Amino acid sequence: MTDDTPATRTVHGRVKWFDPVKGFGFVLADEGGPDILLHANVLRNFGQSSVADRAGVVLEVQKTDRGEQAVEVLEIEPPEDIETSGLADLDDIDPEVIRSAPLEPARVKWFDKGKGFGFANTFGRDEDVFVHVEVLRRSGLADLQPGEALAIRVIEGKRGRMATEVCGWETAVKQSKDS
Repeated sequence: MTDDTPATRTVHGRVKWFDPVKGFGFVLADEGGPDILLHANVLRNFGQSSVADRAGVVLEVQKTDRGEQAVEVLEIEPPEDIETSGLADLDDIDPEVIRSAPLEPARVKWFDKGKGFGFANTFGRDEDVFVHVEVLRRSGLADLQPGEALAIRVIEGKRGRMATEVCGWETAVKQSKDS
């Protein structure tokens, strides 16, 4: 019996661009070579609906007749050129308070990339949580979809509850099992 499954290889790279509306984007491998297709379904299997441009990724890649394609996302890291803050609301808060906030399960209520913000609801709480696009970018995301399951770190900001970190639900579950 022969195994006709094409071989895969692990590739480290950076997202060139990703468009959730089109349902795909491309990754540039650190080792060089042709662009690697990243389809939205592969990203969704990782638990995210978007990924920020220039985010670091680790992928399982397969050669096809149409070029190289990602078949699995193993890791996503925020772009290296993202500022550490960028939000005035976070500037006066002790970074240790931000880091020590627990990840909470949440669902996206709405997010408008054009406006640069949206809101989520955490499980068991009535108050909305403000989510700013800069927090998404620092978390390696580019956009959120209504109803999307997340894990978010939440603090009490100057104007109410706000997210300081956002990750896909599956990513948070994997991180909790690894720790």
